Amino acid sequence: MKLITKALEKRFLQIGDQSEVENPLIIAKFFSPVGGATWYASEYDPETKIAFGYVKDLVPSENGMFDEWGSFSIAELESINLPFGLKIERDIHFNEITFNDLMQKNQRMSELHKNKSSEQSLERE
Repeated sequence: MKLITKALEKRFLQIGDQSEVENPLIIAKFFSPVGGATWYASEYDPETKIAFGYVKDLVPSENGMFDEWGSFSIAELESINLPFGLKIERDIHFNEITFNDLMQKNQRMSELHKNKSSEQSLERE
């Protein structure tokens, strides 16, 4: 799968530099289908094929997973070969969202998942 389409490239150019924006707009989401790693892109340079954004669940730490803002190479993501012949994918159903709204949405989803897991554990007892 091509991670950056012409339409996405055009949209990134329209949005431009968001480095000084307190609550940047997330334009695209890329993810590993065999793990939790997710890359949320807020900026993209078509000349270098480098994106900037928020990377979630990529690096383990002593307190769980370590998430951070940073640069990542789209060419490198496209070159990764995962088990079963899978590749890093672009979420084709992802809609642009501000970072704060995305974090609130992810928090709600995490809480729902935790509650569902707890309910299933109680049902088994």
